[in-house]
Amino acid sequence: MAEAATDKTHTPRRSRRWLVFVGIGVLLLGGAAFLRHYYLSPPPVGKGPAGPAVAREPFQNKWSDRKVLLLGLGDSITAGYGAPPGHSAFDRLVRNPPNEFPEMRGLCLSAVYPNLEAKNLAQTATNSIQHAEDQIPALEKQPPDVFGIVMITTGGNDLIHSYGRRPPVEGAMYGASLEQARPWIEAFEKRLDGMLTAIQERFPGGCEIFLANIYDPTDGAGTGVLLVIPSWPDSGRILDAYNDVIARCAQKRPGAHLVDIHSAFLGHGFQCNRFWTRYYCWSDPYFWYYENIEDPNDRGYDVLRRLFLIEMGKALAKPEWAK
Repeated sequence: MAEAATDKTHTPRRSRRWLVFVGIGVLLLGGAAFLRHYYLSPPPVGKGPAGPAVAREPFQNKWSDRKVLLLGLGDSITAGYGAPPGHSAFDRLVRNPPNEFPEMRGLCLSAVYPNLEAKNLAQTATNSIQHAEDQIPALEKQPPDVFGIVMITTGGNDLIHSYGRRPPVEGAMYGASLEQARPWIEAFEKRLDGMLTAIQERFPGGCEIFLANIYDPTDGAGTGVLLVIPSWPDSGRILDAYNDVIARCAQKRPGAHLVDIHSAFLGHGFQCNRFWTRYYCWSDPYFWYYENIEDPNDRGYDVLRRLFLIEMGKALAKPEWAK
């Protein structure tokens, strides 16, 4: 009788232990699935159009019959690294690709400038020093009857190269402290201001410059979220300082316009599918960057051309459409 009573006493305890083990197993499996989905798997890319809507009204009429040169300067973002043929932001500014989204058909510069030419001098993997020393001097002075529209992306490679593989230096400052970077930030402002002056001098017939700031693939989390490269504690503050420089240079110069790609791309970097984060985008929780992290993917280039077109429409369209 005693043995029977003991067995009955132990049975509920064994059941509880099994329930605990099962619960722990479920939690571990759930945690592993969570970690894999949100942190270890490639971010989801999505399909279809991306970015803000572009008003169609300004593109219903010619903006000018003048000779117009669309000029691309800067780094791989303007060069279109990783974009399918005809799908870079620069190419899409010139004309719509054959497989254009219905809402964007006819929204390009060739639709409003019948005498448009395009020249892209931007080069992949270049920094602002190379832009000032190589690209700007290579730009010929244009005839007085040519009006210039200039697309520039610069400064991003100053920050991210060489991803901590070498000690930080000016033009490749990854890993630098803010104090270490301050003289480089000041030099960048002088360099960028000189670049804008030199560009305008090469267009005696006038030009408008559209200058992008620098986006953040970490969605504001800092480089610690990028497990494949060393952490950089001051990355966010240095990025903000560079973007402040770009905004000041654009604001103080007549004929220069800031294109805010930084704000538009927040929520579409490495945290794009993490719904609990600050910049999560419920309407489009997808990755807008190419596999090299530095450049946009196809949808990202769609976003870029929309952002540039919106600012160009404000600055260049007829007044009744620019309001």
